[in-house]
Amino acid sequence: MVVAPDSFKGSLDAAAVCAAVEEGVRRARPDAEVLRVPMADGGEGTLDCFLGALGGTEVWLECADPLGRPVRARYGLSGDGRSAVVELAAASGLPLVAEDERDPLRADTSGTGALIADAVRRGAREVLVCLGGSATSDGGTGLLRALGVRFLDAGGRELPPGGGPLARLADIDDSGVPEAVRATRLRVACDVTNPMVGPDGAAAVFGPQKGATPEQVRELDAALGRLADVIAARFGVRVHDLPGAGAAGGACGGLVGVLGAGTAPGGDLVADLVGLDAAVAGADLVITGEGRLDAQSAAGKVVSVVAGRAARAGAPVVALAGAVAGPLAELHARGLTAAFSIADGPRTLAEMTADAGRLLADAAEQAVRLRLG
Repeated sequence: MVVAPDSFKGSLDAAAVCAAVEEGVRRARPDAEVLRVPMADGGEGTLDCFLGALGGTEVWLECADPLGRPVRARYGLSGDGRSAVVELAAASGLPLVAEDERDPLRADTSGTGALIADAVRRGAREVLVCLGGSATSDGGTGLLRALGVRFLDAGGRELPPGGGPLARLADIDDSGVPEAVRATRLRVACDVTNPMVGPDGAAAVFGPQKGATPEQVRELDAALGRLADVIAARFGVRVHDLPGAGAAGGACGGLVGVLGAGTAPGGDLVADLVGLDAAVAGADLVITGEGRLDAQSAAGKVVSVVAGRAARAGAPVVALAGAVAGPLAELHARGLTAAFSIADGPRTLAEMTADAGRLLADAAEQAVRLRLG
């Protein structure tokens, strides 16, 4: 039996979800052989999956938070030092900024760039940048600045940090990017398909949760559009409507357009990293899950990835979630056998969060009894 869930954000990380589910499994089948495979979708939690699957080292660095204040953040370095995983949320995440401090026009990703630069300095030549949970809408310009890129106005002056000033962008100077950075294979993992700009873009969809007013959303969308225009003119890469370019306030678009980073669905990257295909081969049951399961979960989220790969291996797949909201037809088409909420009656979100471990164990027990007897 394989347990391969995402985290239940705000409650349990993926490893803790695995432990709770296994507890329930063993109530129903004490002799079960349980393989834990914590998963992530390319956002928060991916670093822990990397370290758990491949070992390696946590590296801590003092860098800048989204408002330029000192913060200690970590990334992962493989045992041979050739590969690294950087989570943007570690240095540039929304939880680092109190609600009354959020400044979507000024917040930037320079701290994430410092983590990447440090990994390259230590010898990493393949860096996976995991996007999600950002406090920023700067198109990744802060990150790129930390790697030697300059963003200039019409007078050749460097623009100040943040997404707002990009409205005045006239040119991008990448002549200062070190050869070691150019020689590094950058990959971007993201869990959304939003483009850089427009009604489904970075500012329109994610700006409000970062504190942007309707007027600031319009300002940021125009500024990111200007960045995309200059990238197209300077590097010949169109990121305006590139799926996923809007991830992390447009950071995906900036990395792809300026440094030629490759992109991939985060869930599939993690699945390959942790060896999910080999794990589910021959399994009599696969249990996955995430905090909320709905129609959007089919768009590359962990449950979708696990269901698809388990189905190809001929294994039934059960998903457990804090909330299950249909329609789930696309998930079923991808291979999901059934989905169950862990709620045991009317509860507030705070109550569910506090009791998630017990609720997961109880639900897992019942799922196993139903499937295997």
